[in-house]
Amino acid sequence: MPRLTVIIASTRPGRIGGRVADWFTGIARDHSGFDVSVADLAEINLPFLDEPHHPSEGRYLHEHTRRWSATIAEADAFVFVMPEYNFGFSAPLKNAIDYLYHEWQYKPVAFVSYGMTSAGLRAVQMIKQVVTTLKMMPVTEAVSIPLRQAVDADGQLQPTAGMHSTAVAMLDELQRLTAAFATVRVPA
Repeated sequence: MPRLTVIIASTRPGRIGGRVADWFTGIARDHSGFDVSVADLAEINLPFLDEPHHPSEGRYLHEHTRRWSATIAEADAFVFVMPEYNFGFSAPLKNAIDYLYHEWQYKPVAFVSYGMTSAGLRAVQMIKQVVTTLKMMPVTEAVSIPLRQAVDADGQLQPTAGMHSTAVAMLDELQRLTAAFATVRVPA
């Protein structure tokens, strides 16, 4: 079964990213198209890029980089659960991406975004430029969560039926692309 890694991109204290990821990973596990794991950038706590060699060389000096490399290398596909901050994606997500190079290549990526005004759409559009440079394939289908409508007064996520059906459609497409990209990926 292909391995899907859900990456929680926010490290902000009090974030809703964990709750969004919990909701989404439940749907992903029920989908049964993937073996699902979660990588929480707040727990992984990568320092600002501190490797002296270019990531394309794969010469990692630090144990945190080797662990991160192994996490990404063993995945066949990704879902970024990502906030929008000031019309862009989070710095911890960009940092986590920049640590590696070959580990990301020829793998599809989908997006569960959230934000106040645009539900994270601007951040997703911006990060597509980054992931395509790494030869990743963004999935067109995406879940975009408008926090003003989807979070109650207690800060709890209130998913809608539309969010659920969109997540399933996104997973279906991610599964198709994962199978296709497995045929072109160079074994590690």
